[in-house]
Amino acid sequence: MAMYTSLTGLNAAQTDLSTTSNNIANVGTVGFKRSRAEFGDIISSSALQSAGRVAGSGTALKTIKQQFTQGAIQSSLNVMDVALMGEGFFMVKSTSGTTDMQFTRNGSFSVNNERFVVDSGGQALQVYPVNDSGTVISTSINDTRALRLPLTSGQPRATTSINLALNLPSDAEVIPNNPIYTPTNPYAFNPDNPTTYNRSTSTTVYDSLGNPMAAEIYYVRTSSSNSSSTTNDWNVHVVVDGTELTPSSGPSPMQMSFDNFGQLISPTTGVGFDPLAIPGGDPLLVSLDHGTSTTQYSDPFSIVSLTQDGFPSGRLDSVTVDNNGVVRASFTNGQTQALGKIAVATFANANGLKQTGDAHYTSTGISGEPILGEAGSSGVGTIRSGALEMANVDITEELVNLITAQRNFQANAKAIETDSAMTSAIINIRS
Repeated sequence: MAMYTSLTGLNAAQTDLSTTSNNIANVGTVGFKRSRAEFGDIISSSALQSAGRVAGSGTALKTIKQQFTQGAIQSSLNVMDVALMGEGFFMVKSTSGTTDMQFTRNGSFSVNNERFVVDSGGQALQVYPVNDSGTVISTSINDTRALRLPLTSGQPRATTSINLALNLPSDAEVIPNNPIYTPTNPYAFNPDNPTTYNRSTSTTVYDSLGNPMAAEIYYVRTSSSNSSSTTNDWNVHVVVDGTELTPSSGPSPMQMSFDNFGQLISPTTGVGFDPLAIPGGDPLLVSLDHGTSTTQYSDPFSIVSLTQDGFPSGRLDSVTVDNNGVVRASFTNGQTQALGKIAVATFANANGLKQTGDAHYTSTGISGEPILGEAGSSGVGTIRSGALEMANVDITEELVNLITAQRNFQANAKAIETDSAMTSAIINIRS
């Protein structure tokens, strides 16, 4: 009987040795969590047996428990290498959707040929959908999606508004005759004739295809409060790519009026223009808004501000991940796009997770269903980009465990040897 009892001890020491060896072997595995073998004694007794005279029958493995303590953080040059600082697991799933969701602390990710951000096994990192500002729309597991970097060029945006603030000089001469241009009328507005307008400025606008076009804005003073008019009036001509735009409402050309204090009286809002046909693209619908900062002072003509809301297409320039896990792409045209927020899951009993290799796990009935959360809130850890969480294996501790397992093995082997010697002695007794 003692031999079988010691045999359970040998098996336990062997399991302890294997567990410790596995910890040491994975000291360089990113996101690896060390294991600890836990054992329990075996007691066999009957209802009529004295409780004080029951000898144990050995030991048995109860569980190999993962130790989910924080591992050391190592810096990386890859922005898509991410580490969790605190509780939680990254969520990964195949892009084809043929496998179950898996969970990992291994944040070593790269981009595959389809632009998905994947782990070493080709499973895509899951993110929550977000709006333009990076705010999460939904944290449901059914709404998570694979993180995919956009095409090498961002989408262009057509210009819809030109916002312009400037000062028109109060001493500008009045150009009295400003009818519709005809070749026989030398005083009519003509962009090629500087004597037919007082001042001008220009900017670049973009059509729906991202093509740049020159937008030129000309100012013609038509009246002064010192003359028969009580206001200071100007005509505004907007010429885009050589074509003068026509206001969609109000007088044509567009008119501006200032009071005797140089303040803009009208228009008080932006003025829209009729669509400009664009070959192969959507018509250009643009408005011009001079705001409240446009003045007519004695100062020289000057531009206070000039902006427009269009931009061309741009190539992907960089990707960033903030501490809350929001992934943003930046383009060469100066635009940024929020691609998603890295999904993080926690569990009521992380020790119940099933290991699948490569520091990956799947949920079980013992672990409970994943509890989804956002990094940096509700007890979930923060995310550090350009870093990796290394294994939480302490080599010194593991070497001590190796010695302990070896001594346990030797002791149980010695017990078997002793039992064998006693059995031999009994067999050799002669009557």
